[in-house]
Amino acid sequence: MASVARSSALLKQVAAKQSVAASGLRVAAFHTTSRKSLLPPLPQHIEGTGTHNDSTATLVPCPLTYLLPLVNDPVQVPPTSPSHGSYHWTFDRVVAAGLVPLTVAPFAAGSLNPTMDAILAATILIHSHTGFGNIIVDYIPSKRVPKARKLFTWGLNAATVLVGLALYEFETTDVGLTETIKRVWKA
Repeated sequence: MASVARSSALLKQVAAKQSVAASGLRVAAFHTTSRKSLLPPLPQHIEGTGTHNDSTATLVPCPLTYLLPLVNDPVQVPPTSPSHGSYHWTFDRVVAAGLVPLTVAPFAAGSLNPTMDAILAATILIHSHTGFGNIIVDYIPSKRVPKARKLFTWGLNAATVLVGLALYEFETTDVGLTETIKRVWKA
């Protein structure tokens, strides 16, 4: 008799769960809040030629967007520059690949050469500066937010100068970068 009462209680629980699922009140994981942006959307400007065979085509002002009538215009090719494009990425790759032997050489050879230490510090500084510069170029477009782009670029330049001065001070008055890494590794 107890098993019949227990099974009927289980059947009631299963039926209650099925009715909740059927009514659409089921809550999925990580979907408990609505999606709200922290910041308003950036201003957008879609460029076009403005020529159209329809004489009624005009500039349409939207809240944060100005849409010109034609969006099928070809993309403008940016002017070539030796400091950007393939030369720029090749330089970044060479610096990144050069860090590998510069990092391993002082520990493998056993010599603590201050010149090698300074070259390692300068290469790390250049690698960090170009890497963060690439992040700024990729994620802060100058057409949409030119003031923020300039602010972040100047911030990166200031941080690079400060870190460069700190590394110079550390190399000349303290034990140096590779000796510090050795001491931390053995600690």
